[in-house]
Amino acid sequence: MRIDDTDRRLLRQLQAEPTLTTAELATRAGVTEATCWRRVERLRAGGVLRGQQAVIDWRRLGWTVEVSLRVTLDKTDPHAFDGFMAAARQVPEVLEIQTFLGRVDVRLNLIARDIADYRRLYRERILTLPHIADLEALMHVADVKSGEHLPL
Repeated sequence: MRIDDTDRRLLRQLQAEPTLTTAELATRAGVTEATCWRRVERLRAGGVLRGQQAVIDWRRLGWTVEVSLRVTLDKTDPHAFDGFMAAARQVPEVLEIQTFLGRVDVRLNLIARDIADYRRLYRERILTLPHIADLEALMHVADVKSGEHLPL
């Protein structure tokens, strides 16, 4: 889908403040409300805008530990990938699952209430996931940059 400068202005404004009304968005982007609505609908239909969501700060809800797990799967089993993914999706504390080409096959990003909770989660939920050949845990220390905004 091709986008122009007007679409970029709309997207920049939506990134900065996703709760803007159509009227507010139109004013900030310098277009009429009808043009704004039509363009936003076209961006949605084209898959550029995939939706809006509530972003919840899990730290404020009592989780204090974030860990990234790099997983290498046992590639001798042709069903290892699917079996691992199905099981990993069932762990509620796993917030993100990414797959890679290379030595590391999967990265799991998970949260825990504290170190004791992480230890329990690691022993009871992570180590019981099927087809793990190697596992490396990286304790999250700080967010330096988060990719929430695109350079439009």
